[in-house]
Amino acid sequence: MTKRTRMLRKYGPRWVLGLALTVAAALSTLGFFHSDSIERMDGFVAGLRMRIEAPVLDARVVIVDIDEKSLAAIGRFPWSRDTQARLVTQLTRHYGAGAVGFDISFPEPDTSSGYAVLERLANDELAGVAGLKEQLAGLKAGMDYDGLLADALRGQNVVLGYNVSDKLRKGVLPPPAFTVESLNGRELLAYTSSGYEANIARLQQAAAGAGIFTASTDADGVIRSSIMLQRIGDAYYPSLSLATAAVYLKARAIAPYFDTTVEQLSDAEKDSGGAAFISLFLPRGQLRIPVGEGLTTYIQFRGRGGPGGGAFRYVSAVDVLTGAVPAAQLKGALVLVGSTAPGINDLRVTPVNPEYPGVEVHANLLKSILDNDFKARPAEAYLFECLQVLVLGLVLALVPALLTPVRAVLLTMAALAAAIGINFYLYYESDMVLNAAVPVLLIGALFVLNLGFGYFVEVRKSQALVSRFREYVAPELVAEMADNPEQYTMDGESRELTVLFIDVRGFTTISEQLTPKALREYINLYLTAMSEDIRDSHCGTLDKYIGDAVMAFWGAPVAFADHARRAVATALLMQAGAARLDLEFQARGWPPLKVGIGINSGLMHVGDMGSKIRRAYTVMGDAVNLGARLEGITKVYGVGIAAGEATRHAAPDFAWRELDLVRVKGKHEPVAIFEPLGPADSLDEAGAARLVTWHAALALVRAQQWDPAEVILGQLSDDEPGCALYRLYLDRIAIYRADPPAPGWDGVTTFDTK
Repeated sequence: MTKRTRMLRKYGPRWVLGLALTVAAALSTLGFFHSDSIERMDGFVAGLRMRIEAPVLDARVVIVDIDEKSLAAIGRFPWSRDTQARLVTQLTRHYGAGAVGFDISFPEPDTSSGYAVLERLANDELAGVAGLKEQLAGLKAGMDYDGLLADALRGQNVVLGYNVSDKLRKGVLPPPAFTVESLNGRELLAYTSSGYEANIARLQQAAAGAGIFTASTDADGVIRSSIMLQRIGDAYYPSLSLATAAVYLKARAIAPYFDTTVEQLSDAEKDSGGAAFISLFLPRGQLRIPVGEGLTTYIQFRGRGGPGGGAFRYVSAVDVLTGAVPAAQLKGALVLVGSTAPGINDLRVTPVNPEYPGVEVHANLLKSILDNDFKARPAEAYLFECLQVLVLGLVLALVPALLTPVRAVLLTMAALAAAIGINFYLYYESDMVLNAAVPVLLIGALFVLNLGFGYFVEVRKSQALVSRFREYVAPELVAEMADNPEQYTMDGESRELTVLFIDVRGFTTISEQLTPKALREYINLYLTAMSEDIRDSHCGTLDKYIGDAVMAFWGAPVAFADHARRAVATALLMQAGAARLDLEFQARGWPPLKVGIGINSGLMHVGDMGSKIRRAYTVMGDAVNLGARLEGITKVYGVGIAAGEATRHAAPDFAWRELDLVRVKGKHEPVAIFEPLGPADSLDEAGAARLVTWHAALALVRAQQWDPAEVILGQLSDDEPGCALYRLYLDRIAIYRADPPAPGWDGVTTFDTK
């Protein structure tokens, strides 16, 4: 199996799901899907961008607030028109405001003066009172509140507000900005209303203009954009902010700006009938306001809104009426008259504040017009968003699978920071309004996907690996494997390993001497001690128990370059442990414990092997079989450990005593076998001398020089009377003398049994 194939098998499902999420997100940016939740999230991000930006007071735009203070001083709202007339006069003639926009409409005549009642009485019940009609005629001018307001409006830069409604037609509309006929056959797509609640004719005719103040909310009830031009009948009428700005800037006309032919329009431009801007024709040049679908523009909210919000100066209406406002604050200013009093119900839900004064919505639009600074969504925005989604999606769908969890998290955080950072940078530096919800949601979805796969697949795989190997290997190796499960596999493979077999000598006799309960305790204590030495001392892999025998190996699943050294060191430790157990067992009156250990190194097949019913992680091969044979022949040589030549060469740190050249059952080639005596530096001078002497004696035996060999072996046996190996070779010399080996004898001992 190639590396690419393994990667596809391992990561393929995760990659496919990640790419599917990326494609779905890209299609969403192109308009194939619509989600109110995504739209609300985009709205939240839009509000966040505006809340982050600190407001700066704009002295050009002032809000005259019909606040609680004014209501307490003058009375409940709506105020009589004579009061409104005094307010207009104060603003225009006394303070010299550059223009005044009323976020208030006057759709019905004001009869609060009582003049109509007096006039009726003079004509009916009091008709006989001499001079009454003449006196009323003299009072008429002062009691005609609508007339007073009309006189105050006439010749001044005052713009009235009005509402649009499909349910009624009330009042008189101002002159339109332009008509359908003036478009010369071009269709301009705009929001349309069949009705209106405008100002009475006397006031509208006296005012410099009028604008629509009807709020346009999104599906969630939040104001984020404003309709700059709206169609009523066959004519188009400006918003209050646009109409007030036109009067303030002395614009000659308001018109849509078409910079291309119908055939050249993009899909985004067709949403506004091809008009990407609304033009104010000023005494010198044009001021273009970017608009989108339905001739709307984004509102750039500044500050939290209301008095003390920091973006606009608020002055109390009663202070204007009494002349308490410093003249410099209103001189030449663009004034908006509105209310923040809760009882008047002109508080709006905006991205920056759920109780935002409606009059300040118009103030923000006016500031944008005066600064010619608009946040707009360009026609190609959807292409940029789609490209961003594709780049982020490809990176986060494919790369994290190849990284460590920490690096994958860091990559995701970097991608999120980049997506938000680019969005905010383009907003502040290039005035581009781009949606951020889809890229952010895609990043989150891919993070959850990778996290889910990492946990439910990789972690479960790791847990399965740990669970499978917990009984085989040392705890520290299990922890290492859990940290890097991808480096370990249960699949079969060939490796250079070292195998060890240990068996109890004379176990049949032992079992006959003990009760079943005692035998169970005997064997459990023995197996526990040997297993702990294998797993915990030098990190061996415990393979299996075969009755009273134990099989173990080193070098898999965790690879060790010194697997032979570890196995030999463990074997020596096990012999010492068996000796301690023997003393304990004999103290209990149990039979003595003697063990034999066979060790061999070589190429072995290792992996999860077995049947459909039961499997095990084990090793197989000729090298394994030789290790088992070596354990069996330890009793022949009277030694505790017998190791193959490959093990001896791979573990040079030990002192080795060659035992023989043997040909075991099933093998044609003879192999040298050795006994490890301990670490090479652990032999004293006498021990080292005996080892040299032994090897000299062994060479004499193979050279069939029986007499000198017998003398040396006799001396060694006297020095170590308990060594069965010397006795074995003395007996062999006696046999060879009686029955000499055949010509060409190679000194090999052949074993015909396992």
